[in-house]
Amino acid sequence: MGILKTIGNNVRKQRKLREWSQERLAEEAGLHPTYISGIERGVRNVSALNIERVAKALKIKPHQLLE
Repeated sequence: MGILKTIGNNVRKQRKLREWSQERLAEEAGLHPTYISGIERGVRNVSALNIERVAKALKIKPHQLLE
């Protein structure tokens, strides 16, 4: 599996654990909901800064989205 799919799967897993919608995660991270959707589908080349924003919103360490 590629890194983008790995990140996307991890974002989706963490979001669903919190029972958040993509819209809620987007709001918490200061990103657009379609951007979150693209991350989760593995079609967005997400930057390190946005990985950090998503991780902070989820209250996890950024590296947890990469594993």
